[in-house]
Amino acid sequence: MINLILFGPPGSGKGTQASKLVEKYSLLHISTGDLFRYEMGNDTPLGKEAKSYIEKGELVPDSVTVGMLRNKVEANPDVAGYIFDGFPRTTPQAEALDELLSEKDDAVSSLIMLDVPDEELVKRLLERGKTSGRKDDADESIIRNRIEVYKSETTPVFDYYAAKGKAVKVHGVGSIEEIFGRLCAEIDKL
Repeated sequence: MINLILFGPPGSGKGTQASKLVEKYSLLHISTGDLFRYEMGNDTPLGKEAKSYIEKGELVPDSVTVGMLRNKVEANPDVAGYIFDGFPRTTPQAEALDELLSEKDDAVSSLIMLDVPDEELVKRLLERGKTSGRKDDADESIIRNRIEVYKSETTPVFDYYAAKGKAVKVHGVGSIEEIFGRLCAEIDKL
């Protein structure tokens, strides 16, 4: 089984590459954003709990997010593997993911980080902001803040998996196909 964490700052191309990787390797794409929308949209117990925190402007606790992740993994036992997008964002979340997978006698195969210079990220997000309708993609100061938050909060997750020999950086600049080729070269080593 291949279990990948696709990692990188906002605008690094995770979503674009995840859909291509899912197709090539028959992996189940698990995006925390999609999980939240599904659970809250279907008014599940976890969705209601998440909504109660969000409505108060609070962060949803890891236990709720991990519960949603567990539901998705358990509902899809026969896949060739998973590609986690947007999770884990913190070391405690990485530990929780490792625990969840180990309960199934499995583990994270690799964390692959799309490495993109800050100026390229800003350029991409401003461009995306012209069509995405997302306010946070249209304001350069908000974009730069999101990049800094990513660096401070999620970089430790890269270090956590690097210490286990399971983290690699892939150059995330070039055509979609060039970047996809680099990702596939790393995955094919697993």
